[in-house]
Amino acid sequence: MLLRVLVIYCVLTTVAHAFHLNTFAVWELKEELQIRMMNLWELFQQLEYVTQEQRIIVYEEIDHIRQDIQRIIDQLIEHDRGQHP
Repeated sequence: MLLRVLVIYCVLTTVAHAFHLNTFAVWELKEELQIRMMNLWELFQQLEYVTQEQRIIVYEEIDHIRQDIQRIIDQLIEHDRGQHP
C-alpha cells in the first residue's frame, strides 16, 4: 500500500512538472507532422515511376504537403514560445 502511494506520488509530481499547458496540442501537432513527412516520402517515391502527366499532379501534392508541414512547424514554434517566453 505504501509503495503504491509513493509510486502514484512520484508519477503525479513528474507529470505536474514535466508537461506544460499545451502538451496534448503539441503531441497532436507532432503526430500530424510525422504523418505529413511520411506522405512526403511516399510522394518522392512515386516520382520514380509516374508518367509525365502524373508528375505534375505529384509536384502539386508535394507543394501542398510542404505548406502543411510549414504550417505545423509554425504552430509548434508558437506553442513553444507561448510556453517559454
